[in-house]
Amino acid sequence: MPASDVRRTIPGVTHTDRAAALRALHSGPGFVIPNAWDAGTARILEQVGFPAIATTSAGIAWSCGLPDGGPLSVDTMFARVAEIVAAVDVPVSADLEAGYGDTASDVGATVSRAASLGIVGANIEDAADGRLFDIETATARLAAARAAAPAGSFVLNARTDAYFVGGVDDPFAETVERAHRYLDVGADCVFVPGVKDEETIRRLVDAIPAPINMVAGLTSPVIPVSTLFSLGVKRVSVGGSIARAAFSAVEHAGRELLDSGTLGFLDGAVGYAGLQERFGA
Repeated sequence: MPASDVRRTIPGVTHTDRAAALRALHSGPGFVIPNAWDAGTARILEQVGFPAIATTSAGIAWSCGLPDGGPLSVDTMFARVAEIVAAVDVPVSADLEAGYGDTASDVGATVSRAASLGIVGANIEDAADGRLFDIETATARLAAARAAAPAGSFVLNARTDAYFVGGVDDPFAETVERAHRYLDVGADCVFVPGVKDEETIRRLVDAIPAPINMVAGLTSPVIPVSTLFSLGVKRVSVGGSIARAAFSAVEHAGRELLDSGTLGFLDGAVGYAGLQERFGA
C-alpha cells in the first residue's frame, strides 16, 4: 500500500512542529524511543503512548528475510521508512546507518532524502564494515548531514562506535573527543552503543555537553531504563530488541505447531477484533 494511502495527520501539525517536539524530548528527564520496522509496529507503539518512534535497520532487514548489514537496498530501506512515517503522527527518527555513501556529499544527500519523506531526525554512524572512520572523515560526514537538514528542522543523533567496534586503545577518550567534534559541527545528540557498565555511562554523561543516547537491552545483566535515566542519559532506544522478541515469538509458535500441534502460543495474544480496532481509521 502506498504511504499516501495510510497517512493519518493531525490538522495543522507541520514537519517543523514534529522536529521541535522530538528536540524538546531531549531536554526532559529522559525518554524511551522504541524502534519499529514497519507501519504496523509503528502504529502499535504510537498507540501504546510513546511520544516518538525510531526505526531499526536490523528489524527492517530481517522483515525482508535478509541479515542486518547485508544486501538490503537503500531504496527498499527508504520505502519502508516512508511507510512508517506515513502511518503515525508522532515524530520519527530514522536509523540511517553510516549515511549510505562513500563521501560526505553522499551522506548529505541521504539526509536530504530522509527529510523530504517527513523524517525529523536520524542516527548517523561513524563506522562501516566494523571499522571507525578517521575522526576528520567522520566529522566531515556529520557536517554534511547538518548542512542538508538545518538545526531546528531535524534532530541529528551522532553515533560513535568506539566502544561497539572494539580495537580502540582508550574508547572513553576516543568517544569524548569524537563527541565534542561532532557537536562542534552541529550534532544535537550523541549516541554511544556498546557501553556495558554504569560508571562509564556516568563519566560519559559528565564529559559530553549534550544529550546522550544509550541502547537498552545490550548489556548482561541488563541495565534498566530507570537506571540509565538516573545516570543522566536523556534518550534510550532498543535497537532491534523488539523485532528480536517478535521474530522469536513467530519461531516459538511455529515450533509448537510443528512439534505438538497445540496453540499455547495464543495465550495472551490480542484477538482478531482487537487488532482490527488498533489498525482502524
